[in-house]
Amino acid sequence: MKTFRTRLTIILMSLVGISMLAAGLTMAQLFKDSHIRALEENMAREINLLESTFPFISPDGDNAVEFYTAKARELDNLTDSRITFINLDGTVIGDSEMRPEDMDNHRKREEIQSASGASVGSAIRHSETIGQDMLYVARHVKSDTGFDGYIRLSMSLEAVGKELNKGWYLMAGGLLLLFLAAAVVSYRVAAGLTRPLEHITKVANRISGLDYDARVNLNRKDEIGQLGQTINGMADSLQQQLKVIHDNEDLMQSVLANMTGGILMVDCFGRVALINREAERILHLRGEQILGKPYQDLKRNYEFMKFVEEGITAKELITEERNVYDPEELILQFDGVPMFEDDGSYRGMLFLLQDVTDIRRLEVMRSEFVANVSHELKTPIAAVKGFAETLLAGGVKDEETERSFLQIIHDEGERLNRLIGDILELSKIESKRVPLEYAPVHLKELFDSIFEMLQPAATKKSIVMLQNIPEHLFIEGDEDRLKQIFMNLLSNAISYTLEGGKVRVDVEVLGEAEEEEKVRVTVSDTGIGIPKKDLPRIFERFYRVDKARSRSSGGTGLGLSIVKHLSELHRGTLRVESKVGEGSSFILELPFMQQHEDEH
Repeated sequence: MKTFRTRLTIILMSLVGISMLAAGLTMAQLFKDSHIRALEENMAREINLLESTFPFISPDGDNAVEFYTAKARELDNLTDSRITFINLDGTVIGDSEMRPEDMDNHRKREEIQSASGASVGSAIRHSETIGQDMLYVARHVKSDTGFDGYIRLSMSLEAVGKELNKGWYLMAGGLLLLFLAAAVVSYRVAAGLTRPLEHITKVANRISGLDYDARVNLNRKDEIGQLGQTINGMADSLQQQLKVIHDNEDLMQSVLANMTGGILMVDCFGRVALINREAERILHLRGEQILGKPYQDLKRNYEFMKFVEEGITAKELITEERNVYDPEELILQFDGVPMFEDDGSYRGMLFLLQDVTDIRRLEVMRSEFVANVSHELKTPIAAVKGFAETLLAGGVKDEETERSFLQIIHDEGERLNRLIGDILELSKIESKRVPLEYAPVHLKELFDSIFEMLQPAATKKSIVMLQNIPEHLFIEGDEDRLKQIFMNLLSNAISYTLEGGKVRVDVEVLGEAEEEEKVRVTVSDTGIGIPKKDLPRIFERFYRVDKARSRSSGGTGLGLSIVKHLSELHRGTLRVESKVGEGSSFILELPFMQQHEDEH
């Protein structure tokens, strides 16, 4: 493909060449015409000279033809021109090259017909006699001696042609030199005109190649400069618009990636057009595996694939919950939303996936909680009501038995009071309505006070209570709530440890950097232990490993749940390790410094 510079150069050279050729042809024609005109004038002067000096005789004489023929040949040698004497009627009476009697009548010849009066007649034509192009000049001559006719001079144009050829050669050489010079000038002119256009083209190609920093550097005030400024303005506009598009796209991708629900879009052709990170997690696949492919490739997730198929078929809003085993049981809520353009054309279906397993589990736990509360309240209320009715009926006459019944009523009332108090406390903790008053807490003093309160219960079962706590260790926290946590843990340890056992508290510092330091508190016992199957549930409300022992110890079944929630409020982590028959260890890790909110 020829470049614009090449084509422009060829156009300029063609214009220059055509102009020079036209000028050369014109000059050649002018040269030829002027040369022939000069010959005609010269031949006319020679005829005038002959008219004045030639010794004419009467053409009617016997020797007239020989006379004029001889004279014509003499004059031919002198003038280097063919001379012909013609009568008024066109008869040739003398010629320097041919015998007159062999020549045709010349009355109809162009130069004879145009030579009337004092004017000179001329003509150019091919001579059949000598086989060349000839210039003929004739004039009417009338002498006193009786000659009345025409003198005609003729000359071959071969000499004129040779002169013209010389001129052509000279002119062609000059034109060739001029043409080469014009070619160089044309190329430089074309280069000067196209170089800024080529620069603009390169910049436009870079912009089309997504290089939006490319700019045209031209300091011109003409149309090309305006084009460069327009290209720069277009690049600025594109750069700004693409930045907005990229920002919006990044924002949308960030929103999609961080949504707690899964999103999957199937276009009108049944291909997966969009999938976010949560949907990948729920469906156990990667986006590149499914994007652009038919939704039937979701066959591994059969339940969801069937739901997608139903939505695409119905093209209307559908909602459904399904149990999925992958490999554990999950409860997923599927929502299908049809997407239509403003003109009503169908674009595809948008599917939302929400893992509602925890929500449904909480609903079950709430239902179980109500049932457990009802059950826990029913037993003491039934006992109180039964013994109270017995006393009111007067069926007890023995003062000792009556006192025993009243003590049972009192104990069950206390149990009801503790149960209701723990329920209210747990409700406040879970709703985060418990104000925490942070202050430095001396752990040694805190555990000393707790040990002093629990020592009677431990002594009653001959349980040894031990502690290994650094003397000058402080942490930041709510002292009352921390005391509530460790009181519950130690009370449980004493309750579930057999007589003669041990309960121990160990405190150690973890981490090196000050902002990463934590305190680990381990409450361990040598009690009955917790079965492995019960470990994940011991922090649930009213969950008991040994129900008979729990009730006999006066527990409400809410202590460990309260401990877990209070630990989380202190931004701590709580876990348990246990072996049946060997004992249990509750391990609580708390940060040294609490990044608490303004809640106190």
